[in-house]
Amino acid sequence: MALSGDDSAGDLPVPPREVSLCVPTSPHARAKRRITALMEEVEALKQDKAVKHRKTTYYVSQGRAICRMVALYSPIEDLVAENDRRCEDRDSGSTLEQDHLQRGYIELAKSLPWFHERLATLDHEESEDMFRKLKRGADSARGDDTGTLKDLVASWINILCCLTPLIRTDDKHHRGFVNDACGQLLCPAEWRWEDPVVKAGIRNRTTSFIVSENSWPTFMYENYEADAKNLEHGLMKSKLLVMGFKAIFTSPSSANEVDGDGDGADIIENCRRARRRSDQAKVKTCVASIIGMRKVTPRAIAYTACQIRFALSNITSWRTVDGDFDYQIFWNNIVDFFEAPPGAAARSRVNQLLEWWTRKVFGRNHREDLTPDVVSKMSVNALAAQRQQMEDAAFDSD
Repeated sequence: MALSGDDSAGDLPVPPREVSLCVPTSPHARAKRRITALMEEVEALKQDKAVKHRKTTYYVSQGRAICRMVALYSPIEDLVAENDRRCEDRDSGSTLEQDHLQRGYIELAKSLPWFHERLATLDHEESEDMFRKLKRGADSARGDDTGTLKDLVASWINILCCLTPLIRTDDKHHRGFVNDACGQLLCPAEWRWEDPVVKAGIRNRTTSFIVSENSWPTFMYENYEADAKNLEHGLMKSKLLVMGFKAIFTSPSSANEVDGDGDGADIIENCRRARRRSDQAKVKTCVASIIGMRKVTPRAIAYTACQIRFALSNITSWRTVDGDFDYQIFWNNIVDFFEAPPGAAARSRVNQLLEWWTRKVFGRNHREDLTPDVVSKMSVNALAAQRQQMEDAAFDSD
């Protein structure tokens, strides 16, 4: 006999009621505890955000040295990859481009001493994040310097050449080879801008007058003149190049203090200027102080030369290639001139040139060369050692 719906429902077991073991507390107290817990969570999130912000700020600020001191065009990832390749296969050969990358990695480790060890502790995602932030800082610094020199170079050329009409500081369309003053400075060293055939050939971009990175621009030579029989003479010693360097690394105002060659009578004045810059640094620290630069380096000169060349040109946005001129190869040519000389004699001339640059920019101050070994041989320490020897001798005689 089938059961009715009511009868079957009545026979179902009733589930046991769960017994709460809570001890009654005040609703107000519970609310306060929940609020406290939420506040702790919010504070933890704030601290985590602050740590991330500090890391971002640090990486971005450190990255500002990369274009200026390490590599203007090569990505950081490529420098790291080349160093990894050499570590994994020490017996393999290398191309010229790979040598450029490896030397760049070595300079990166010098400019950012923390980088090599920090990179070893990061996973792939963290390292990519660090690279992005470093690149942001590098691009920002390069953009700042480009903007600064866009105005300053125009002002300097106006004064140097007494131009009428003046080159506008806020406009680049009337620079480059269409402008006589800029054209003369951009003209390859093997040609003379005053020659109408040369001037017309460059402006018309004929095959007989191709302006490329394979020629040293006239603006890189002392007095803006090159000796065809000795092209090394005066190279990298132009006043415009030194002014650009100082505008970037010391201060725009110090760029006007470049007269004299750093030798002889002007050393006293250079030292006075260096002290004045040191006093001014208490108010606003210059780039050289921030990145710890005490000597002029080849890559900093190459960076400045690219910035000056861009400021003289009529292109309005930063790019690697301007017509037939490749800035990346131009940068490499300058770096190779300093870092890969053909022999000991050329190395000696390069060292003398870098010393000249350091005197021009920082004056003759060599405190960074006072190593413990050098100091130990100076008279103060020598006298201390002699006095100690006399004391020992007197003690032995007693």
